Amino acid sequence: MSETKTQIGQVRTEVHGHVFKIIIDNVAKKNSFSPQMMAQMSDAMTLLDRTDDYWVGVLCAEGPDFTAGLDMPKFFGPKAENTEIKPGNIDAFALKSRCRKPIVTAVQGICFTIGIEMMLAGDIVVAADDARFCQMESKRGIAPLGGAHFRYLTRAGWGDAMYHLFLCDEFNAARAYKVGFVQEVVAPGQHIGRAMEIAQLIAKNAPIGIQVTKEAALKYIEAGETAAIDYIPKIKDRVFSSEDMKEGIQSFVERRSAVFRGK
Repeated sequence: MSETKTQIGQVRTEVHGHVFKIIIDNVAKKNSFSPQMMAQMSDAMTLLDRTDDYWVGVLCAEGPDFTAGLDMPKFFGPKAENTEIKPGNIDAFALKSRCRKPIVTAVQGICFTIGIEMMLAGDIVVAADDARFCQMESKRGIAPLGGAHFRYLTRAGWGDAMYHLFLCDEFNAARAYKVGFVQEVVAPGQHIGRAMEIAQLIAKNAPIGIQVTKEAALKYIEAGETAAIDYIPKIKDRVFSSEDMKEGIQSFVERRSAVFRGK
């Protein structure tokens, strides 16, 4: 990639079998997001969600840092840019619409503000042990707008959530692991590889089964236990009518690894 492109920043993608890799690439500015990059992230999430052959997403970043957050002058300064998210696209913060596919996020170095909100909008997080987290919006006179106010609660519980949201403090990977923001902590440089390993393991399972599991779990988060229970018949209908279920049973009978097709 040319130096000019690196300075401008972009969100790019790669395909690894059934794993769709989304890469934040603005190393020169600590991977801070411009409006254009936010639109590219939405496009990438939408492609993951709507491409049948992509079963799992991995979100990661180039360089020593995951993201320093928004490139503030480009959003709020006199030369602010206005790049619209396409109507109907997936929202990178999973506020208006959420990706149906599982997303594993790999973080390292600085992971501030929207970086935390983006990783919590996914499903599983692998952190390098040099990762640094901070939800600092209220130090700037604003407040978290990408879902931190409730996702801290669902991951960490009220006390730990309010502790960090009120203090706007910086905390490390060990603390993020303790409160449930992060599921694995690995040595620096191993986080993306481990996230890809986890994604490949997920991709060995029936994609429809994985997707409806996520949907059903979200029903509980969004509407409580009763809604999650009421959603079970829909899970049964989708799974039991799938070719993947037949393949799963047949592979068990034949004592071989299943070859799922996402149908």
